Formats: sequence, structure tokens, C-alpha cells
Amino acid sequence: MSERRPAPGGLALVEALVNTRHLDSDRDDLRTAEGRAAFGLTEAEVPGAIELRESLRAVCLAHGGHPPHARVTPLGTLLARAPLHVVVDGRDGSARLVPVDSGPLLSRVADAVAEAVGAGTWQRLKACELPDCHWAYYDRSPAGRGRWCSMQVCGARVKMRRYRASKDT
Repeated sequence: MSERRPAPGGLALVEALVNTRHLDSDRDDLRTAEGRAAFGLTEAEVPGAIELRESLRAVCLAHGGHPPHARVTPLGTLLARAPLHVVVDGRDGSARLVPVDSGPLLSRVADAVAEAVGAGTWQRLKACELPDCHWAYYDRSPAGRGRWCSMQVCGARVKMRRYRASKDT
């Protein structure tokens, strides 16, 4: 739905995963072979991917100061199942967290979250506040106060609803 550029680094994976569910049309890309292939998932892995996606959506909503959209498994509980370890570069001494097993989606998401926390970008991944959207987007606004995935679509809808409501009173 968004005209925004994808999130930086590994957050692009998280953003893409959250955006596999289209709330306005009730379409779920993870339920299609093409959608699963984009994340290297088998059909048997879909329930776990959906659980992860909805936990990520709840965190993205929280980043914008909004309550969860549904009852979900806490993201920390899910990420605890994807152990990370520290790798130190012998040339320059830099260190980073990497997943023990980089194949599963959960491990790749844990790696992306760890990278984003280290880079200071994690809090900027948000979900659109419009209840029938909740599309993930990376907030590049200077103050970090973005509210909608698209000002032209969701922002305009909210403002039009407010305007109509003011005319009805």
C-alpha cells in the first residue's frame, strides 16, 4: 500500500513479512505458493510464520504508541527460540550478533532485529495506525512521528473521516 522506500538493512525483511497480510482485503500472501517462496517457507512453516508476523505487527504498532491489533505471542518469546551469537572481526575488532542457524525465517528476523537495535533503527519500523491497514513502514520523518504508511491514502482517509464527522455534528 505504501509509496515509501523499503526499510534499511535487515528491517526490509521484517517490513516485507508484516506486509504479507492485507487487512483491507483479508488477503494473506503466506497462504500462496508464491508468497511462501519469497520467504523460503514450506506450507508446514506457515502457521509459525503467521504467528511471527502478527507479533511483529504488534511491536510495530507499539513503536507508534498504539495498542496491539490482536492478542499475540510476545515477540521476545518467539525470538528467544532463535539463538544468536557474537562474531568478532579479527581485522578491526568490530562485533556483531548473528543467528546460530541462518536458514529459518525466525533466525533471519532475529538477526534483522539485533542489527536494527544496534543501528538505532528498530523503533522507526512502525505500523500504520489506520485499523483496516496496519501496513508496516519505516518512518523516515525527522522527528520520527509518522502515523500512516501513506499520507496520500491512509492519511487522507483519516483526515476525510474527521472532516465528515465534524460536518455531521
